[in-house]
Amino acid sequence: MDNGATAAGAAAAAESPSPIRKIITVAAIAAGVQFGWALQLSLLTPYVQTLGVPHAWASFIWLCGPLSGLIVQPIVGYYSDRCTSRFGRRRPFITIGALSVISAVFLIGFAKDIGHRAGDSLEKSLKLRAVAIFVVGFWVLDVANNMLQGPCRALLADLSANNHKMMRTANGWFSFFMAVGNVLGYAAGSYSKLYKALPFTKTKACDTDCANLKSCFVIDIILLFIVTVTAVTTVTEKQLTKEARDEDSKTASTPFIGELISAFKTLKKPMWILLLVTCLNWMAWFPFLLFDTDWMGTEVYGGKVKGNQSQARLYHNGVRAGALGLMINSIILGLTSLALEPVGRVIGGVTNLWGLVNVILCLCLASTVVITKMAEAWRSSHGPDNNLSPPVNIKVSALAVFGVLGVPLAVTYSIPFALASIYCSTTGGGQGLSLGVLNLSIVIPQMFVSVISGPLDDAFGGGNLPAFVLGSIAAAFSALMAIFLLPKPPKQVSLAPGMGGGH
Repeated sequence: MDNGATAAGAAAAAESPSPIRKIITVAAIAAGVQFGWALQLSLLTPYVQTLGVPHAWASFIWLCGPLSGLIVQPIVGYYSDRCTSRFGRRRPFITIGALSVISAVFLIGFAKDIGHRAGDSLEKSLKLRAVAIFVVGFWVLDVANNMLQGPCRALLADLSANNHKMMRTANGWFSFFMAVGNVLGYAAGSYSKLYKALPFTKTKACDTDCANLKSCFVIDIILLFIVTVTAVTTVTEKQLTKEARDEDSKTASTPFIGELISAFKTLKKPMWILLLVTCLNWMAWFPFLLFDTDWMGTEVYGGKVKGNQSQARLYHNGVRAGALGLMINSIILGLTSLALEPVGRVIGGVTNLWGLVNVILCLCLASTVVITKMAEAWRSSHGPDNNLSPPVNIKVSALAVFGVLGVPLAVTYSIPFALASIYCSTTGGGQGLSLGVLNLSIVIPQMFVSVISGPLDDAFGGGNLPAFVLGSIAAAFSALMAIFLLPKPPKQVSLAPGMGGGH
């Protein structure tokens, strides 16, 4: 997305970077965005099943993420580079994106209440009106997230005034607030009595678990509103004049889409290998990212989202345990990010590091089968209707998988983006274009997994393990290709994180 605004970029190069407090203020928006994203990952797949949507079809709702990532971010980035609003190039898009996120979160959180008022019966398992409201809100949320994140990252680059050290610092702060948002979101999702702080969330149509999710989203609305208002009112931008925009349009050889197509035609072998390794890597990640808490509730705890009261309680206990696991995962991710560069040097380069952590990813996904069989054997030995939570050793094993996966996730959020910037440096597109190309290798596997994982799991009995096994196989191939086929980049590659995937 950095292909345009040449005149504005030249002007920025002549300026000094903005104070660090302004960069921190803008980066803090990531906490509000990631809070909602953490809730999406940990709670929304189980929640949509309470609306009556079958597990096999729940994954199709997630298709909006990759579709909006494929379409919305390039368009928003392209036009934010050329925006001549008196409020600046980025702040109008940030404001519209934040308001859209808040509206979508409200629709999702209150879908059951709105659906009930619109005529949904409390006795029927399938609540069509609530499902329709939820889907609209969910898709708007994905579009709005993409509309918000791109301009936020671009504004951080603008404030850094092409100072590379400041840009690394800005990305570091953005990653820090992503971790903060993750921890807050997963912590809120794992606390079963949060609704008591907001008692109005529990209604006739919305039970305790629904009220907890609604409370989480209300908190997210408040957090995102505060950080966004603070950022857009305290951080100012220089207006891009129409003359500068028109001059840039004359010097640009092709529009963004044209440059993207041209970039594909001129891609070198290292970049094609990177795209394939990244594609396999995300094909491994998405089944777990979409269904990790559902796995905890169904396979590990043995609950049923549509079972009797005891089975439903087990399921939701497992979902909350999964949210706790995701919080642990975020903490490990943040700590690991600080050690990537020195560890990469010790083991012989970033490609070896990426291959090694993909082996870890492969083993962790395969271990979900072992943990599931352990839980099933324990339940079988205690009777099928014992309705007891699994023993400590099984819980700890499952949570350990979440924690260990924080290590490869930290690498996934950094190394591919650093390598893309290096490999595409000769195409003339710059970092924005190289990351736009790389984004395709992230959203395409997400679309594939979203379409195939539900029917695949349903074909093998309705559980999550088939998709996890598919992910484990993809991780193994990704590891081998990263170690033996991916060319080693120059030693000065920076692994500073800050380019998250999935959206």
